[in-house]
Amino acid sequence: MKLASLTHGRDGRLVVVSNDLTRATDAFPVVATLQGALDDWARCAPRLSDLAEGLEHGSVPSFRFHEHDCASPLPRAYQWVDGSAYVNHVELVRKARGAEMPASFWTDPLMYQGGSDSFLGPRQPIRIASEDYGIDLEAEIAVITGDVPMGVSPEEARGLIRLVMLVNDVSLRNLIPAELAKGFGFLQAKPSSSCSPVTVTPEELGSAWKDGKLHLPLLAQINGKPFGKPQAGIDMTFDFGVLIAHAAKTRPLVAGSVVGSGTVSNRDADGGPGRPIAEGGLGYACIAEQRMVETIREGAARTPFLRFGDSVRIEMKNASGHSIFGAIEQEIMPYVR
Repeated sequence: MKLASLTHGRDGRLVVVSNDLTRATDAFPVVATLQGALDDWARCAPRLSDLAEGLEHGSVPSFRFHEHDCASPLPRAYQWVDGSAYVNHVELVRKARGAEMPASFWTDPLMYQGGSDSFLGPRQPIRIASEDYGIDLEAEIAVITGDVPMGVSPEEARGLIRLVMLVNDVSLRNLIPAELAKGFGFLQAKPSSSCSPVTVTPEELGSAWKDGKLHLPLLAQINGKPFGKPQAGIDMTFDFGVLIAHAAKTRPLVAGSVVGSGTVSNRDADGGPGRPIAEGGLGYACIAEQRMVETIREGAARTPFLRFGDSVRIEMKNASGHSIFGAIEQEIMPYVR
């Protein structure tokens, strides 16, 4: 089952989307919003699934689906926590700012609590006050949970994953060092994140979803050129069950909580930090990682962060080459109040 929220009010208008992302049908006969569906999942999910089946067979009213009409699946959410499941990425980025990585990062997830009150839609521009902030994309996978009890095990947590989507967890790299040095974590360095047009149930992913991981390449482009195609199921040290259990160790999570994977990242075949696509590697899902690799290999970073007028695109395709979630496609623009 594939779901999307068309832009409407603060919480969107829920629609069921066809497998090929060409048609949609209104979910209003069942529930008006995605948050409403998550709050009453046991009742709503079977009925939404019936709508999805009817949509595929042409037996329910439908209309043309356009990704540019979409808000984030959850335009605002009760909770947004982002992990660092790909420890290779954490290690490289910390090196870039001269910070050592504790050995515990390989056994205990790193996670930050982000702002979830204003997710950007997949086509909304990323508006930033200054290029000097060091604007960077971060291509990630995220899950939306049902109600998660405190102290849940990773195995139990995997069964509480309702939906899967993509995220661009925008980072302002030049604000991070001073902010983290205060000891309280990110705030100003993390503007609104952006989400894919469509969110899907784990069952919809078939064999690509296994053991709480999504085993497909995540595709990132900058200005229309391939930038990264890392395999999301490889080098993921902590699966989503572990991430959810970590977040719920001392408090419950309510239905509609969003848990991110952190930037998808692969080591090179020889165990090294990875290579650009132009050199036969899998590339990167954020610019900071490429800059760190350049520093390791060449002594200095040469790839600039994003500038006004640049565009980014994040997408994932199935084994047949068809888009699963639709694409996050955004332009970087100056913020003018």
